Amino acid sequence: MSQSELFVSLDIGSSSVKCIIGEVVDHTTIHMIGVGKEKSSGIKKGSIVDIDAAGQSIRKAINQAERMLGISVKKVVVGIPANQVALQKVKGVVAISNDNREITDEDLDRVMESAESMVGAHGHTRVELIPEQFIVDNLPEISDPRGMLGIRLEMDATVATSPDTYLHNIVRCVERTGVEIQQIYLQPHVSGYYALTEDEKSRGTLFIDMGADTTTIGVYKDSRFTNVAMIPIGGENITKDLSIILKTSMEQAEKIKKDYGHAFYDTASDHEMFTVPIIGTDSKEQYSQRFISEIIGARVEEIFDLILDELYAQQVEDLPGGVVITGGVAKLEGLQELATEKLQSSVRLYTPTQIGARDPELSGAVSLIRYAYKDSEFYNDYSEEMSIEVPEQEEPRKERKAKEYDDEEAPPKEGIVGKLKRLVNNLIE
Repeated sequence: MSQSELFVSLDIGSSSVKCIIGEVVDHTTIHMIGVGKEKSSGIKKGSIVDIDAAGQSIRKAINQAERMLGISVKKVVVGIPANQVALQKVKGVVAISNDNREITDEDLDRVMESAESMVGAHGHTRVELIPEQFIVDNLPEISDPRGMLGIRLEMDATVATSPDTYLHNIVRCVERTGVEIQQIYLQPHVSGYYALTEDEKSRGTLFIDMGADTTTIGVYKDSRFTNVAMIPIGGENITKDLSIILKTSMEQAEKIKKDYGHAFYDTASDHEMFTVPIIGTDSKEQYSQRFISEIIGARVEEIFDLILDELYAQQVEDLPGGVVITGGVAKLEGLQELATEKLQSSVRLYTPTQIGARDPELSGAVSLIRYAYKDSEFYNDYSEEMSIEVPEQEEPRKERKAKEYDDEEAPPKEGIVGKLKRLVNNLIE
């Protein structure tokens, strides 16, 4: 298959690393044909704290996806969490270079470079340039100016930047596993782009991704990505609360949360009972779903309070589009009802619809593939090399063994393609 048909995404979370291989069919449908998921190590609150351990987790997630198809992944699209990310409004302006005044790909590249030159945050590096509109001779709200005639081309955009060391650690982790980074995106922007409908993005909507260690929020208003923040609390805190109060192990607490967890006390069952082994003893206690819903609900309410505080601090008001929630915690029963009551807004839960990835926990990885394909179509940015490599002589699937992570044996990398190549070279030097 060609590069235009296959994309591989990496969603590097604090709880797990997800790797998905997506196949584009007829330029319209994307099938998720390979999925890998590995428990994270060396990643805390969205930051890399141990490069070797994090690299092991990333490599294992890639291996799982590779084994499903019997292929070798060469390039990946990576999502960057919102940790310490800053958004900056920029504007690019160029004169049309062609004698016939027709706007071309070259003019598009030049106006983007002009916009990026406005980024001046010391110690921060560009993660993603998010175009908002193009303007041709004072005619605004143009989505693609190529082919139009004009004298002056402008672009309004938002640039997402991240601290140099933070981005460097993620890039280093990924490349040390033997794969090349095809593109980097700001994860909450990309996830919200597909979780929200066009009407929701236009009216103004809060997007919430509730993960294990962190909760990320993003705001779309007037069809533009306007605000982003990360809150260092997530589903893992709920598990810890259950473990402490029920006096049971973390493993047992996580199982209880998944099997019996409920976030809204008013609708939780007082009759659904379950037995909990007490840690360090042979005894067991019995609890109802309603009892633990009070524990879970208290922690979820705290998360929503912190979200409201963040919105107030960023002066975000009037979001008639409501709230859209995704992420692993979105699978919790009663979450939608509690969010509706606490946030005083309409609330919708989002789950990807693609076959093989119908899980809110995979929404980030799925969105990365969809957005990467959209970008490649718009910018005609196709690599000459494929994202995967199919062995010439395939062994039976049962006999295949994934290559173990070994930093010394990792093949030499060429760096990041396109515009990211300069970025990574500067970070590593």
